[in-house]
Amino acid sequence: MSLNVPGFALQPSATKVPSATNYLANFNFLNQYLPDTYEKEFERYGNRTISGFLRMTGAEMPSNSDLIKWAEQGRLHIKYTSVSTPAAAADDTATFTVADVLIPANQVFNPADASNIAIRIGNTVMISGNTGFAGISNKGIVTAVTATTFTVKFYEGGGYTGVGTGVDANEKVTVWIYGSEFKKGQNGMSGSLEPFDTILENNPIILKDTYEVNGSDMAQIGWIEVSTEDGADGYLWYLKAEHETRMRFDDYLESAMIEAVPAEAASGAIGDSFKGSEGLFHAIEQRGNVWTGALAALADFDDIVERLDKQGAIEENVLFLNRSTSFAIDDMLAAQNSYGAGGTSYGLFDNDEEMALNLGFTGFRRGYDFYKSDWKYLNDPTMRGGLVGGAVEGVLVPAGSTNVYDQVLGRNAKRPFLHVRYRASETEDRRYKSWITGSAGGAATSDKDVMTVNFLSERALCTMGANNFLLFK
Repeated sequence: MSLNVPGFALQPSATKVPSATNYLANFNFLNQYLPDTYEKEFERYGNRTISGFLRMTGAEMPSNSDLIKWAEQGRLHIKYTSVSTPAAAADDTATFTVADVLIPANQVFNPADASNIAIRIGNTVMISGNTGFAGISNKGIVTAVTATTFTVKFYEGGGYTGVGTGVDANEKVTVWIYGSEFKKGQNGMSGSLEPFDTILENNPIILKDTYEVNGSDMAQIGWIEVSTEDGADGYLWYLKAEHETRMRFDDYLESAMIEAVPAEAASGAIGDSFKGSEGLFHAIEQRGNVWTGALAALADFDDIVERLDKQGAIEENVLFLNRSTSFAIDDMLAAQNSYGAGGTSYGLFDNDEEMALNLGFTGFRRGYDFYKSDWKYLNDPTMRGGLVGGAVEGVLVPAGSTNVYDQVLGRNAKRPFLHVRYRASETEDRRYKSWITGSAGGAATSDKDVMTVNFLSERALCTMGANNFLLFK
């Protein structure tokens, strides 16, 4: 078999003579061009690698810093959900006290005083009763504001629809701003609102592995015939056992980005100068949505859709699931008399249903487009398959990109919701390093009678807009 060699630092030899320059240990070359070149053997446990989750959902881009920072803008509109008043029923004026965190993440605030509520004189508001006080529904105009309170004059002739001080002086209501009103000749709005940007960060971690074989045992050599771009033929060689080490390291690059957690302040790891990193699961648990219910009926999935409605409402989403959760969704859809069959655009796959199926995805539409795939990582008994404590059943990942403020660039930038940042500079690329040391296999770096293949990567996962992600537990 002859293959075109891309522009990597490999030098095929005219004869089958092992050397450091014709040893095939290049990650990109192997993955893109030689997926089926290794000798066939029966693997008792099948393909032992996890699926290329990050390759399917994310992207990779360089970073020259050991700290990656970005800013995510909060919500555009203002809503408080823990508001109380001593007003009595039928009062035409009422003063409300806001008990919400005054500068919550994903909210806006008055930059003149960050401790002030983001409600201004002239705003028109809707007051809605929370659970237990569903009968409360009023609209009014704000006439006075303090740091934590605002006064409203109601538009309704019957006044406040609350239950009155004799029953519950502090019933909880929700308040949101829907506009403003001013009289003729009045001054404009007092004060301005600025977006409250949540500053997020993550630091890369260094991953390493090594394969070593002594010179006497270097018998398991495989050869691959290639042709260079200028038409010259030659041979590259590899060691099967090293290939398995590389595959294992490849898996760790992915699983570390999924499982990593930041070292906490009082932890033993931080005491020994290990920082950890924020992986996908941790990011979703901290800033995203966690689903712990069943998926036995369409109503269950509708609850998920409603959660997405309250966030960014991303049109296309990808579900990576373990087997049981995948079957549960299949059963749910089957119960709808083939609901969704042909009912999705497959836009994520260039509207090609066959392409989606070939990649192991099935699609359906329920409010949004969803593409579902089994995730081997959650089924593999040597990894997350079969776990009880801390079990994860799947993730929902939004497709596409989001706009964030890049702290390094100093400007807004479009970034994939999920992507890897690897450490790199003009002289050092640490995305995936592989090199040979020793004195065997053509290496000449020491007098030790071995060939050592070294692997290194320095990377971090960036989960942007985590509020659009969902973790099934």
